[in-house]
Amino acid sequence: MTETVITSEKRKVIIGFEHKFVMIGERINPTGRKLLAEEMARGDYSRVVADAIAQFEAGAQMLDVNAGIPLADEPRILAECVKLVQETVPLPLSIDSSIVAALEAGLAAYKGKALVNSVTGEEERLEVVLPLVKKYGAAVVAISNDESGISEDPDVRYAVAKKIVERAADFGIPREDIVVDPLVMPVGAINDAGRKLIYLLRRLREELKVNTTCGASNFSFGLPNRRGLNASFLPMMIGAGMTSAIMNPLHAEDMQAILGADVVMGNDPNCMAWIKKFREPAPEGAAGAAGEGGRRGGRESRRRASV
Repeated sequence: MTETVITSEKRKVIIGFEHKFVMIGERINPTGRKLLAEEMARGDYSRVVADAIAQFEAGAQMLDVNAGIPLADEPRILAECVKLVQETVPLPLSIDSSIVAALEAGLAAYKGKALVNSVTGEEERLEVVLPLVKKYGAAVVAISNDESGISEDPDVRYAVAKKIVERAADFGIPREDIVVDPLVMPVGAINDAGRKLIYLLRRLREELKVNTTCGASNFSFGLPNRRGLNASFLPMMIGAGMTSAIMNPLHAEDMQAILGADVVMGNDPNCMAWIKKFREPAPEGAAGAAGEGGRRGGRESRRRASV
Protein backbone atom coordinates (compact mmCIF):
# COMPACT_ATOMS: atom_id res chain seq x y z
CA MET A 1 0.00 0.00 0.00
CA THR A 2 1.02 3.63 -0.49
CA GLU A 3 3.41 5.07 2.10
CA THR A 4 4.16 8.77 2.42
CA VAL A 5 7.44 9.35 4.25
CA ILE A 6 8.05 12.67 6.04
CA THR A 7 11.29 13.28 7.96
CA SER A 8 13.09 15.67 10.26
CA GLU A 9 16.75 15.39 11.20
CA LYS A 10 15.78 13.14 14.11
CA ARG A 11 12.57 11.33 13.20
CA LYS A 12 10.73 9.63 10.33
CA VAL A 13 6.95 9.48 10.08
CA ILE A 14 5.12 7.18 7.68
CA ILE A 15 1.58 8.07 6.61
CA GLY A 16 -0.06 4.94 5.28
CA PHE A 17 -3.04 2.59 5.44
CA GLU A 18 -1.12 -0.05 7.40
CA HIS A 19 0.45 2.40 9.85
CA LYS A 20 -0.78 4.30 12.88
CA PHE A 21 -2.95 7.30 12.13
CA VAL A 22 -0.75 10.41 11.96
CA MET A 23 -1.83 13.34 14.12
CA ILE A 24 -0.51 16.66 12.78
CA GLY A 25 -0.69 19.32 15.48
CA GLU A 26 -2.50 22.45 14.32
CA ARG A 27 -1.74 24.89 17.14
CA ILE A 28 1.13 26.88 15.56
CA ASN A 29 -1.23 29.02 13.52
CA PRO A 30 -2.05 32.69 14.24
CA THR A 31 -5.42 32.54 12.44
CA GLY A 32 -8.05 33.40 15.03
CA ARG A 33 -5.40 33.80 17.74
CA LYS A 34 -4.89 37.55 18.09
CA LEU A 35 -2.25 37.41 20.83
CA LEU A 36 -0.16 34.80 19.00
CA ALA A 37 -0.37 36.83 15.79
CA GLU A 38 0.81 39.98 17.57
CA GLU A 39 3.70 38.14 19.23
CA MET A 40 4.85 36.46 16.03
CA ALA A 41 4.67 39.73 14.09
CA ARG A 42 7.11 41.38 16.52
CA GLY A 43 9.44 38.37 16.65
CA ASP A 44 8.32 36.93 19.98
CA TYR A 45 8.13 33.17 19.44
CA SER A 46 7.82 32.06 23.06
CA ARG A 47 4.24 30.91 22.52
CA VAL A 48 5.28 29.06 19.35
CA VAL A 49 7.86 27.15 21.39
CA ALA A 50 5.34 26.40 24.14
CA ASP A 51 2.78 25.16 21.61
CA ALA A 52 5.38 22.96 19.92
CA ILE A 53 6.37 21.34 23.21
CA ALA A 54 2.78 20.88 24.40
CA GLN A 55 1.70 19.18 21.17
CA PHE A 56 4.77 16.96 21.10
CA GLU A 57 4.17 15.87 24.69
CA ALA A 58 0.48 15.24 23.94
CA GLY A 59 1.38 12.71 21.24
CA ALA A 60 1.38 14.54 17.90
CA GLN A 61 3.66 12.83 15.37
CA MET A 62 3.99 15.95 13.19
CA LEU A 63 3.38 19.69 13.56
CA ASP A 64 1.86 22.16 11.12
CA VAL A 65 3.60 25.56 11.11
CA ASN A 66 1.68 28.56 9.76
CA ALA A 67 2.64 32.25 9.90
CA GLY A 68 -0.28 33.81 8.02
CA ILE A 69 -0.41 37.28 9.57
CA PRO A 70 -1.87 40.16 7.52
CA LEU A 71 0.70 42.83 6.55
CA ALA A 72 3.55 40.91 8.20
CA ASP A 73 6.70 39.58 6.54
CA GLU A 74 5.36 36.04 6.28
CA PRO A 75 8.37 34.47 4.48
CA ARG A 76 10.75 35.68 7.19
CA ILE A 77 8.46 34.74 10.08
CA LEU A 78 7.70 31.29 8.68
CA ALA A 79 11.39 30.52 8.09
CA GLU A 80 12.27 31.65 11.62
CA CYS A 81 9.47 29.56 13.12
CA VAL A 82 10.46 26.48 11.13
CA LYS A 83 14.04 26.75 12.39
CA LEU A 84 12.97 27.33 15.97
CA VAL A 85 10.42 24.51 16.07
CA GLN A 86 12.99 22.10 14.62
CA GLU A 87 15.41 23.11 17.35
CA THR A 88 12.71 22.59 19.99
CA VAL A 89 11.11 19.25 19.10
CA PRO A 90 12.22 16.29 16.95
CA LEU A 91 9.01 16.06 14.91
CA PRO A 92 8.71 16.44 11.12
CA LEU A 93 6.80 19.50 9.98
CA SER A 94 4.04 20.54 7.63
CA ILE A 95 4.93 23.95 6.19
CA ASP A 96 1.68 25.82 5.76
CA SER A 97 1.10 28.94 3.66
CA SER A 98 -0.94 30.25 0.76
CA ILE A 99 2.01 32.46 -0.24
CA VAL A 100 4.54 30.74 -2.50
CA ALA A 101 7.45 32.91 -1.32
CA ALA A 102 6.70 31.89 2.27
CA LEU A 103 6.54 28.21 1.33
CA GLU A 104 9.95 28.49 -0.34
CA ALA A 105 11.44 30.32 2.64
CA GLY A 106 10.12 27.64 4.99
CA LEU A 107 11.38 24.81 2.78
CA ALA A 108 14.82 26.42 2.46
CA ALA A 109 15.06 26.60 6.25
CA TYR A 110 13.80 23.06 6.84
CA LYS A 111 16.06 20.11 7.59
CA GLY A 112 14.56 16.87 6.27
CA LYS A 113 11.67 16.03 3.97
CA ALA A 114 8.76 18.35 4.71
CA LEU A 115 5.07 18.23 3.92
CA VAL A 116 3.94 21.30 1.96
CA ASN A 117 0.48 22.57 2.89
CA SER A 118 -0.86 22.99 0.22
CA VAL A 119 -1.73 22.93 -3.48
CA THR A 120 -5.19 23.08 -5.06
CA GLY A 121 -6.39 21.97 -8.49
CA GLU A 122 -6.24 25.53 -9.84
CA GLU A 123 -3.87 25.50 -12.80
CA GLU A 124 -2.09 28.68 -11.73
CA ARG A 125 -1.43 27.20 -8.28
CA LEU A 126 -0.23 23.88 -9.70
CA GLU A 127 2.28 25.64 -11.96
CA VAL A 128 4.00 27.44 -9.07
CA VAL A 129 3.70 25.03 -6.13
CA LEU A 130 4.52 21.69 -7.77
CA PRO A 131 7.96 22.83 -9.07
CA LEU A 132 8.73 23.98 -5.51
CA VAL A 133 7.72 20.58 -4.09
CA LYS A 134 9.95 18.85 -6.62
CA LYS A 135 12.90 21.22 -6.03
CA TYR A 136 12.98 20.53 -2.30
CA GLY A 137 12.04 16.84 -2.47
CA ALA A 138 8.98 17.41 -0.32
CA ALA A 139 5.53 15.84 -0.15
CA VAL A 140 2.41 17.96 -0.63
CA VAL A 141 -1.17 18.23 0.58
CA ALA A 142 -3.52 18.30 -2.42
CA ILE A 143 -6.79 20.08 -1.67
CA SER A 144 -9.78 18.89 -3.71
CA ASN A 145 -10.98 22.22 -5.07
CA ASP A 146 -10.17 24.15 -8.23
CA GLU A 147 -11.22 27.24 -10.19
CA SER A 148 -14.88 26.23 -9.83
CA GLY A 149 -14.65 26.26 -6.03
CA ILE A 150 -15.55 23.50 -3.56
CA SER A 151 -18.13 21.04 -4.82
CA GLU A 152 -20.54 19.21 -2.54
CA ASP A 153 -20.42 16.33 -5.04
CA PRO A 154 -17.76 13.84 -3.83
CA ASP A 155 -17.21 12.58 -7.38
CA VAL A 156 -16.23 16.08 -8.47
CA ARG A 157 -13.81 16.35 -5.55
CA TYR A 158 -12.38 12.94 -6.52
CA ALA A 159 -11.83 14.19 -10.09
CA VAL A 160 -9.92 17.24 -8.78
CA ALA A 161 -7.71 15.01 -6.61
CA LYS A 162 -7.04 12.76 -9.61
CA LYS A 163 -6.09 15.78 -11.70
CA ILE A 164 -3.59 16.95 -9.08
CA VAL A 165 -2.00 13.49 -8.84
CA GLU A 166 -1.65 13.38 -12.63
CA ARG A 167 -0.22 16.91 -12.87
CA ALA A 168 2.22 16.13 -10.06
CA ALA A 169 3.46 13.14 -12.04
CA ASP A 170 4.24 15.54 -14.90
CA PHE A 171 6.68 17.26 -12.54
CA GLY A 172 8.21 13.98 -11.39
CA ILE A 173 6.37 13.88 -8.07
CA PRO A 174 5.22 10.33 -7.28
CA ARG A 175 1.77 9.36 -6.02
CA GLU A 176 3.14 8.46 -2.58
CA ASP A 177 4.19 12.09 -2.08
CA ILE A 178 0.63 13.36 -2.57
CA VAL A 179 -1.60 13.51 0.53
CA VAL A 180 -5.13 14.41 -0.53
CA ASP A 181 -7.34 16.65 1.58
CA PRO A 182 -10.85 15.66 0.40
CA LEU A 183 -12.30 18.67 2.24
CA VAL A 184 -14.38 18.10 5.36
CA MET A 185 -17.70 19.93 5.22
CA PRO A 186 -19.51 21.12 8.39
CA VAL A 187 -22.20 18.56 9.14
CA GLY A 188 -24.29 21.22 10.87
CA ALA A 189 -24.77 22.88 7.47
CA ILE A 190 -24.66 19.81 5.19
CA ASN A 191 -26.43 16.90 6.85
CA ASP A 192 -24.94 14.14 4.67
CA ALA A 193 -21.39 15.54 4.77
CA GLY A 194 -20.11 12.54 6.76
CA ARG A 195 -21.64 9.95 4.47
CA LYS A 196 -20.29 11.68 1.37
CA LEU A 197 -16.83 11.91 2.90
CA ILE A 198 -16.79 8.19 3.73
CA TYR A 199 -17.68 7.43 0.09
CA LEU A 200 -14.92 9.76 -1.16
CA LEU A 201 -12.28 8.39 1.20
CA ARG A 202 -12.96 4.86 -0.01
CA ARG A 203 -12.55 5.94 -3.62
CA LEU A 204 -9.31 7.77 -2.83
CA ARG A 205 -7.93 4.72 -1.06
CA GLU A 206 -9.09 1.98 -3.41
CA GLU A 207 -8.96 3.71 -6.81
CA LEU A 208 -6.46 6.57 -6.58
CA LYS A 209 -4.40 4.80 -3.89
CA VAL A 210 -3.35 7.98 -2.08
CA ASN A 211 -3.03 8.90 1.56
CA THR A 212 -5.35 11.52 2.99
CA THR A 213 -5.59 14.25 5.58
CA CYS A 214 -8.11 16.87 6.67
CA GLY A 215 -8.84 19.76 8.98
CA ALA A 216 -10.69 17.56 11.45
CA SER A 217 -12.40 20.31 13.43
CA ASN A 218 -14.32 21.56 10.37
CA PHE A 219 -16.80 18.70 10.70
CA SER A 220 -18.25 19.88 14.01
CA PHE A 221 -18.16 23.62 13.27
CA GLY A 222 -21.13 25.47 14.76
CA LEU A 223 -22.43 22.56 16.83
CA PRO A 224 -22.44 22.00 20.61
CA ASN A 225 -20.12 19.43 22.22
CA ARG A 226 -17.69 19.64 19.32
CA ARG A 227 -15.13 17.40 21.01
CA GLY A 228 -17.63 14.62 21.49
CA LEU A 229 -18.67 14.83 17.85
CA ASN A 230 -15.07 14.91 16.59
CA ALA A 231 -14.30 11.85 18.73
CA SER A 232 -17.06 10.01 16.84
CA PHE A 233 -16.08 11.42 13.45
CA LEU A 234 -12.38 10.55 13.47
CA PRO A 235 -12.58 6.75 14.02
CA MET A 236 -15.24 6.41 11.32
CA MET A 237 -13.07 8.30 8.84
CA ILE A 238 -10.06 6.17 9.79
CA GLY A 239 -12.13 3.06 9.08
CA ALA A 240 -13.01 4.50 5.66
CA GLY A 241 -9.35 5.10 4.79
CA MET A 242 -8.19 8.44 6.19
CA THR A 243 -4.56 8.21 7.25
CA SER A 244 -3.80 11.55 8.93
CA ALA A 245 -5.45 14.75 10.17
CA ILE A 246 -4.46 18.28 11.07
CA MET A 247 -5.97 18.58 14.53
CA ASN A 248 -5.51 19.68 18.12
CA PRO A 249 -3.67 16.93 20.05
CA LEU A 250 -4.49 18.67 23.33
CA HIS A 251 -8.07 17.41 23.05
CA ALA A 252 -8.03 14.18 25.06
CA GLU A 253 -11.28 12.88 23.55
CA ASP A 254 -9.86 13.03 20.03
CA MET A 255 -6.59 11.39 21.05
CA GLN A 256 -8.36 8.54 22.83
CA ALA A 257 -10.62 7.97 19.82
CA ILE A 258 -7.62 7.80 17.47
CA LEU A 259 -5.63 5.45 19.69
CA GLY A 260 -8.69 3.22 19.90
CA ALA A 261 -9.12 3.28 16.13
CA ASP A 262 -5.48 2.22 15.70
CA VAL A 263 -6.22 -0.80 17.88
CA VAL A 264 -9.37 -1.70 15.93
CA MET A 265 -7.59 -1.32 12.57
CA GLY A 266 -4.74 -3.60 13.70
CA ASN A 267 -2.19 -0.78 13.47
CA ASP A 268 -1.19 -0.86 17.15
CA PRO A 269 0.82 -4.10 17.45
CA ASN A 270 -0.12 -5.99 20.62
CA CYS A 271 -2.09 -2.88 21.66
CA MET A 272 1.13 -1.53 23.13
CA ALA A 273 0.43 2.17 22.48
CA TRP A 274 -3.00 1.80 24.09
CA ILE A 275 -1.57 -0.08 27.08
CA LYS A 276 1.24 2.44 27.54
CA LYS A 277 -1.25 5.31 27.54
CA PHE A 278 -3.97 3.85 29.74
CA ARG A 279 -2.59 1.08 31.95
CA GLU A 280 -2.75 2.05 35.60
CA PRO A 281 0.48 1.60 37.54
CA ALA A 282 0.54 -1.18 40.12
CA PRO A 283 0.15 -0.06 43.76
CA GLU A 284 3.45 0.56 45.49
CA GLY A 285 4.88 -2.66 46.92
CA ALA A 286 2.38 -4.86 45.08
CA ALA A 287 4.33 -5.49 41.89
CA GLY A 288 5.36 -9.04 42.77
CA ALA A 289 1.90 -10.15 43.86
CA ALA A 290 0.28 -8.48 40.88
CA GLY A 291 2.70 -10.15 38.51
CA GLU A 292 2.11 -13.59 40.04
CA GLY A 293 -1.64 -13.09 40.03
CA GLY A 294 -1.47 -11.90 36.43
CA ARG A 295 0.39 -15.06 35.42
CA ARG A 296 -2.11 -17.31 37.20
CA GLY A 297 -4.98 -15.36 35.71
CA GLY A 298 -3.46 -15.67 32.24
CA ARG A 299 -3.13 -19.49 32.53
CA GLU A 300 -6.65 -19.81 33.92
CA SER A 301 -8.10 -17.66 31.15
CA ARG A 302 -6.37 -19.78 28.52
CA ARG A 303 -7.73 -22.96 30.10
CA ARG A 304 -11.27 -21.59 30.11
CA ALA A 305 -10.91 -20.40 26.53
CA SER A 306 -9.82 -23.87 25.37
CA VAL A 307 -12.80 -25.66 26.94
